[in-house]
Amino acid sequence: MTNLTLKQLRYFEALARHNHFGRAADACAISQPAISVQIRELEETLGTELFQRGPRQVRLTNFGEEFALRVRDILRSVDELTDLARASRDRLVGRLRIGVIPTIAPYLLPAIIGNLARMHDGLDIHVRETQTQKLIQELADGRLDAAIVALPVSEASLTEIVLFAENFVLVRPGEDEGKPVPNREMLREMRLLLLEEGHCFRDQALSFCNMHSVRPRELLDGSSLSTLVQMVGAGVGVTLIPEMAVPVETRSAAVSIAHFANPQPSRTIGMIWRKTSPIAKQLLLISEVVRQAAEALRAQHGSASVAQPPKLPAAAQ
Repeated sequence: MTNLTLKQLRYFEALARHNHFGRAADACAISQPAISVQIRELEETLGTELFQRGPRQVRLTNFGEEFALRVRDILRSVDELTDLARASRDRLVGRLRIGVIPTIAPYLLPAIIGNLARMHDGLDIHVRETQTQKLIQELADGRLDAAIVALPVSEASLTEIVLFAENFVLVRPGEDEGKPVPNREMLREMRLLLLEEGHCFRDQALSFCNMHSVRPRELLDGSSLSTLVQMVGAGVGVTLIPEMAVPVETRSAAVSIAHFANPQPSRTIGMIWRKTSPIAKQLLLISEVVRQAAEALRAQHGSASVAQPPKLPAAAQ
């Protein structure tokens, strides 16, 4: 049997993830015919089909699903070998793949990326913005080095570092400026605009309002905080957003901001990575850059309560 190549395995993993030759080719920065040839050669080497091909997408065969599990383990191990070499250097260099949830990315990322670029000129930063569960899965698969999310995630395989906490604020139409701030019981009677299913910020807002069993028609869903705020400005309802989002999202909307009485709704933001990551110490340094960026944002806008500098977990020392 001809030896399998890492290139073939990476192309296979991309196709298994995207279920589409064109999207997999784009992800690998090659042409669609080229990835098709590589996958066909891989199947010929193995003597069996890995994918069921359809007119619009492809699906893994039963063997392909089993093969995919082994391939992900192999690729993760190969990436960790590279990380071992990076960990031995005095400074951070090479590729850094970091994930961020959408309710943090637009507000904190510019400062984080700028600071990292100034401090580590050899760092090639790749950012992935998506929901928490996808980030956790991509961390487990080795496609990300770290992620900035709302804590806790409670995954035994991941290290969690608390960075800062921030409150949520109420966004109301501009004409409501100065009116009494509704409590959570009153909020349940209002038309509440929330992010669509899958966003952890949605679950946190529902928890504050004690609306776990709310009927879908009582709410209106949006795909971004920007959409929600603009809808409030149009008089559709009210919404909750994290304080760090206020300067960006309210600057062009006819809305007013109100703070809830204590105890205020809030969230804890942190950074997570695999406990087995060889670059855990470097990631801890990066988490401190994130913490400092949040502190600067708080000082500028009064938006977040920043935790003490994180300490390296004993397992990573």
